[in-house]
Amino acid sequence: MIKVSDTAKKKLTELMADDGFNVTEDYVRVGVKSGGCSGLSYDLKFDKAQIEGDKLFEDNQVKIVVDKRSFLYLIGTTLEYSGGLNGKGFVFNNPNAQRTCGCGESFSL
Repeated sequence: MIKVSDTAKKKLTELMADDGFNVTEDYVRVGVKSGGCSGLSYDLKFDKAQIEGDKLFEDNQVKIVVDKRSFLYLIGTTLEYSGGLNGKGFVFNNPNAQRTCGCGESFSL
């Protein structure tokens, strides 16, 4: 399961509306791809449809889809949003990550 904090939900709702998506009908697609200074990096985008094989989660009234390959890397992750002095952006609190880079955008297992 992937959880969504209140601050992340608020920012997702705002960004989705700006891009023509509706948080109650459309999806937040979260994935993992090769790259980044620690080996794997997170990918987040909006989608209007599920793809066969996607895992669907709903938390805090946000629908999240994850492809099969990324699912194993993301089990138990909480999506948060930080707007502090150290930079703005989404933060993936991933209990599976053994090492993360300084910016928090990539990780390794």
